[in-house]
Amino acid sequence: MGSISLDEVHIWTASRDASDEAIESLRCLLNDEERRRADRFVFAHDRTRFAVSRGLLRVILGHYLDRPAASLEFVVNVHGKPALNASSNTDPPIRFNLAHSGPWVVYAVTLGREIGVDIERVRPEFGGFAIAERFFAPGEVATLHALPEEARSLAFFHGWTRKEAYIKAKGKGLALPLDEFEVAIDPERPASLLSTLPDPLEASRWSLVEIPAEPGFVAALCVEGNGYHVRQRRWPAEADPGTDPIFRIF
Repeated sequence: MGSISLDEVHIWTASRDASDEAIESLRCLLNDEERRRADRFVFAHDRTRFAVSRGLLRVILGHYLDRPAASLEFVVNVHGKPALNASSNTDPPIRFNLAHSGPWVVYAVTLGREIGVDIERVRPEFGGFAIAERFFAPGEVATLHALPEEARSLAFFHGWTRKEAYIKAKGKGLALPLDEFEVAIDPERPASLLSTLPDPLEASRWSLVEIPAEPGFVAALCVEGNGYHVRQRRWPAEADPGTDPIFRIF
């Protein structure tokens, strides 16, 4: 298996705007259902970005598992969180999550830990304050009120990515109400999960980390447990990735 240990989280960041050759190579790795999902997008750039995102996911996981990328099988839970089929996985199992915004896609990979990741473009014109007042936890709303107006947009997107990373790690999506847990949203504070309801002890099961993102974007990672370190790399691989030729097509 590709090199990853129990105390590591690997983050890969890649551009979804690939060459025609790369797009075709990655699309060939998809199964029939993934191709149908890609083809349902109205605009061509959305179709190609989906194919790149899913194809790269297969390549990355295939690298860790020492298996052909096209052979991997996935399942999703009732809330849509993807996982590897047991027959495609290891013991302890590879866990993964991905998120995309604009041209960027981010992948997170661990062994045996549940994980969630999110990336968002910071849009100062976006009416995030009204959304926060309606859906965020009271403490988060109070923090936004206390910040200077010019700082609120960045704080909202930090909060949104941290909350999204947590609900993705939990595997419940928006079935988990956003006001039942509180994260640190002040950009000057480290990412953290401050409280959880109805079980206050749930917050101690998870850790939140802000991860570096491209200019104009923010990203966050939520990991089950503590005692790990994060390795972040850009795609294509910055070191010898092995023998799979698709690692070298960009």
